[in-house]
Formats: sequence, structure tokens, C-alpha cells
Amino acid sequence: MNNADILALYDREMREGARPDSTDARIERTGKVVRQIASAEGWSGILWSGVDEGDADAVIAEQVALYTALGREFEWKTYSHDTPADLGRRLKAAGFVPDDEETLLVAETESQLPGAEPPEGVRLEAVTDLAGVELMVRANERAFGRDGSWLRDLMRVRLAQDSGLLVAVVALAGDEPVSSARMELIPGTRFAGLWGGGTVPEWRGRGIYRALISYRARIAAERGYRFLQVDASEDSRPILEGLGFARLSTTTPYLYTP
Repeated sequence: MNNADILALYDREMREGARPDSTDARIERTGKVVRQIASAEGWSGILWSGVDEGDADAVIAEQVALYTALGREFEWKTYSHDTPADLGRRLKAAGFVPDDEETLLVAETESQLPGAEPPEGVRLEAVTDLAGVELMVRANERAFGRDGSWLRDLMRVRLAQDSGLLVAVVALAGDEPVSSARMELIPGTRFAGLWGGGTVPEWRGRGIYRALISYRARIAAERGYRFLQVDASEDSRPILEGLGFARLSTTTPYLYTP
């Protein structure tokens, strides 16, 4: 498959064919948008839209009215290949606030399998219980320099509800967590999503990040997933492109707070 075919497959399976990301969420399809509505603690937003210049503003207003009536903050996740070309400008005019742009990168699972073991003195362990979650949170906080309470809450819910669709891993130097990452397995699709990979500053550049990708790629391949997908920040994009990930699009979330 070429990149254009993979992007079209991604749109069909991951956006138009989206599934709820938790048991307290539902997916709605209106013909012009695919949206998720979740509880106040979950993620709500627009996953796909098929609007054009003639109806974009009206459809945006409809979504604002819907989520506002529900009392929900929500996100419109846009992609650079979405129409109309000025969708982002229209969202800002309607009161949405853009977050940082990320790059949609994809690689075939099989290409990420060989030759990536953690450095000497570091071992990888699956996160399957609350003790592992705490190790994962400690690594994430040191890697990204921000509070990891959101990750703790996410992991506790996911381990309780659908642990079979979540792969989480922590890298340990002795008993000290130095990196962590997770993978979301989406049933009925060919894509496994890589999320949250981050290494503490003093352990960067030693191959841990690469080892975490290979670890998750092996599991994805065993479970029949052909592609690995990442929404990459500018920090991780060059690393992933160097590993053979292909750039398909860019994505920008626009947040609306009633």
C-alpha cells in the first residue's frame, strides 16, 4: 500500500469507523460528523467530519449547541487533509482554541520488530496492576515535567474495564522507572496506536525509546495488527521518521469550553 492508500484506510477505520474509547462513551454518526459523547470524566469530541465550504459553519454551530446543552467541553480533532481548507480558521471564529499541531506517522508493524533491546542494566516490564501504574506515572512525570494524575486515572479505568485492548510497559533501571509507554489496540482495524513514550532526561539517547517501540510492535504483530500509528510531537517526530515511520498528515485539536 502507498501512503495515500494507508491514509484513506486510516480515515475509514479510525475516524469514520471509530468505536467508543470507554464504556461510558458512545459514538454518533450524523452524515456530516462522527462524534463521541462521554461522561464528564471522559473525552468528548469530533473524530471525523465531511463538511465543505457551504455547510461547515452551520455544522460547527450544531456541534457547539449540542455539547453546550450537555455541559461538555469537547475537542474537534482536525487533520490537514480535511475540508474545507480553512476549517481551522472557522473553528477559531466559533470560539475554539487550537492546541499544538502533531504529525500523523505510520509504520508497518513488521518493520519495527528487529534489533531493539534495552541497554544494559534496563529491563522492560508489563504494567498490569496498580503498582505498575505508579511506576509508569513516576517515569512519565520525570520525562515530561508535568503532573501525571491524568495518566494514573486513565490507567486505573482502562485496566479495570478493558485491559485486553491496552498494552502498557515501563522501563526500569534497577528499581527506578526511567521510561514508559502504552499502546491502544483498536478492534476491527489494522491499526495499533502508540502513546505516551517518554524517557527521563539522564537516560535519553541510549535506545530505550526504540526498545519500547519494538516491544509494542511485537505484541501488535502477534495480535494481527498491520500498522503502528503515532500522533507525534516535534520532539518525537524526527526520531520516528528515522526509524522508518512515514508522515501521512498533521493533526490539530481545537478545544471548545462552554
